Amino acid sequence: MAKKRSGGGLTGTQQAAKFLGVSVLSGAVLAGIALPAAGALGLAAKGTVEGFDEIPSNLKTPPLSQRTTILDSEGGLIATVYSRDRKVVPLERISPYMQKAIVAIEDGRFYEHGAIDLKGVLRAINRNAQSGGVAQGASTLTQQYVKNVFVEEAGDDPEKVAQATQQTIGRKVRELKFAIQVEEELGKKKILENYLNITFFGQQAYGIEAASQRYFSKPAANLTLGEAAMMAGLVQSPSRYDPINDIQEATKRRNVVLQRMADVKDISQAEADEAKATPLKLKVKTPKNGCITAVDGSGFFCDYVRKTILNDPTFGKTAEERQKLWNLGGLTIKTTLDPRAQAAANEAAIAKINKDDQVAASVVQVKPGTGKIISMGQSRPYGLDQKQHQTTLNLAVGSKMGGTTYGFQVGSTFKPITAAAALEKGLSPAQVFDTPAQINIPENDYTRCDGKPAGYANWEVNNEVESEKGAYDMTSALGKSINTYFAKLEQMAGLCETLTMAKHVGYERELGKPVKQSPSITLGSIESTPLDMASVYATFANRGMYCTPVVIESIKAANGDKLNVPQSKCSRAMSQHTADVINQMLKGVVEDGTGTKAGLSDRDNAGKTGTTNDRKDAWFVGYTPNLSTAVWVGDDVGEKKSMYDITIGGEYYEKVCGGCLPGPIWKIAMTGALDASETPGFNTVSVPRAEKPKDPEKEGDEGPNKPRKPGDAKPGDTDPTNPFPGITLPPDMLGGGDGRPGRGNR
Repeated sequence: MAKKRSGGGLTGTQQAAKFLGVSVLSGAVLAGIALPAAGALGLAAKGTVEGFDEIPSNLKTPPLSQRTTILDSEGGLIATVYSRDRKVVPLERISPYMQKAIVAIEDGRFYEHGAIDLKGVLRAINRNAQSGGVAQGASTLTQQYVKNVFVEEAGDDPEKVAQATQQTIGRKVRELKFAIQVEEELGKKKILENYLNITFFGQQAYGIEAASQRYFSKPAANLTLGEAAMMAGLVQSPSRYDPINDIQEATKRRNVVLQRMADVKDISQAEADEAKATPLKLKVKTPKNGCITAVDGSGFFCDYVRKTILNDPTFGKTAEERQKLWNLGGLTIKTTLDPRAQAAANEAAIAKINKDDQVAASVVQVKPGTGKIISMGQSRPYGLDQKQHQTTLNLAVGSKMGGTTYGFQVGSTFKPITAAAALEKGLSPAQVFDTPAQINIPENDYTRCDGKPAGYANWEVNNEVESEKGAYDMTSALGKSINTYFAKLEQMAGLCETLTMAKHVGYERELGKPVKQSPSITLGSIESTPLDMASVYATFANRGMYCTPVVIESIKAANGDKLNVPQSKCSRAMSQHTADVINQMLKGVVEDGTGTKAGLSDRDNAGKTGTTNDRKDAWFVGYTPNLSTAVWVGDDVGEKKSMYDITIGGEYYEKVCGGCLPGPIWKIAMTGALDASETPGFNTVSVPRAEKPKDPEKEGDEGPNKPRKPGDAKPGDTDPTNPFPGITLPPDMLGGGDGRPGRGNR
């Protein structure tokens, strides 16, 4: 008598031998294909079971792809994403009805045979012989599980899926061999658990838990007899028996399963009849997959999280490894998103710009000292429906992270970088230049970092309006955004030094390309992104320490393991004193400069406006000690249009400027994000200022207006007895600006 193994089946070797015997003698039909004599398998020359055993036996059961959950910093749900909608659950969390139903309809003798059901094989042979074709298969539930493993391992690769399901003898033999191994290693209960978690139940649902939620909006543990029977019936053909599309066909199939359960004595006939008489009552839950379902307008932030995992080497050395991690899923990702800040960014982005306007707005916020991105908002909603003015283009970042290819010119928001470079070189904030409305400077007066001249032409620089001329110090020049002043300041500070400072504060990090070494960079002619500009200004707020932006706090894998995540790298870009001086000077911009419409009244804040040539881009970038926010407004589709004589958000603008549209948007975003938060102040330092010239009638012949060359003021030269002659200072020089709209690079 053959030796039995626990569970009623033969040993693996006995099953293999018997399988070959049946194949050779009968030309058996296994799982729907005719299996000829062993010679066709390439095993006849061996003539032994050992030949069969040479087939690789290490079945690689891949981890099952599952849903990934993306959370905000407080643990609230942002979105659920997956390539397979699946949640793996243990057998004890699956309804006993479901367990019995799937066994009854798919493999009634599951607990009696081993990996191969020899009675089923003979039955299939007989049936197929009678029909003259393939009318019945004999795959056991274990064999089906192994096949599903092959399909799962193939992922979304059509070629690999075809290989995993092809009707060939070689694949079937390999499948049988692995089925024998699985029976030996896992046992019946674990096989059943794995089967119920891997199987496709239609409607994008993989595994019983996802399917139960899809069709009945309940966990698999709570499935009733009738519901379980319907679910078990789906496995044979998820599309044919789909209850959402054909309730009658699904009901018929359910009743077949119920009767089969009664026939094998899993339930009584009375129970089966009662369940058959009960109409199917679906409670369909529409699956929510991907960043398109992200809550509270956080779709762009969600997609940035996805791009981080797909691009950062922390998650795998190759793109293939990172893609595999994302597709596998099962991750719980806690992000840096602050729900209060995100709500404020959303509100701000749409407060003054409609989604169907000719231009769009981007709002992004960074927490100084941490690099944490806490919000991303846009005036156009995240999505694929262009008729609804939706987009998936993240205007805050570069193309690698789902955003713009070229970025946006930043206008005068670059000027504080030039100022920081000048201060680091030892120039004083009291440095005065005679600044006419228009100047021409030879490009070879500027030296690139390789020691070569920046060019050989003349660089023409114009101020906003003709009246903006005279003498300015650094504070007043920032407040009124004087282009000619900063052209001269860059000349004195050095082009290479300015470019180096830009690199240190992360300018153009998102675009991933070297900054063009052009003198015009001081006026913001070189493109950057809102995220990079928010990070630049966060450096000032953080007293000179630049921190690379990050979006992920932690990640937990499906098995509970914690994964490494990218960490913000902080480095000193400038001295604390330089940053402190910049902060004090930029306070003037929002107090009485071009950014007065943006200023916050309840806390220290600073910032800078920016408007590019022809008003194609408008900016306001500003900060408090604990939050940095960048706002960009411009044309996001096709060839960029100038923002003259334009209606935006229902309001007419003769000409858009950084202070008149991005500024108020910035104020809304900051106010909402900082509501009820602490109000730390900037570190107070004394910022040297140029002295106003004294009235010669009061000073006498020895007054301060002694003849002197324009631009001869020395760093730190604030002594009233050391004047700068020939320069007429505007009466508002020390405060600077009425906040009126700017042209060019304001």
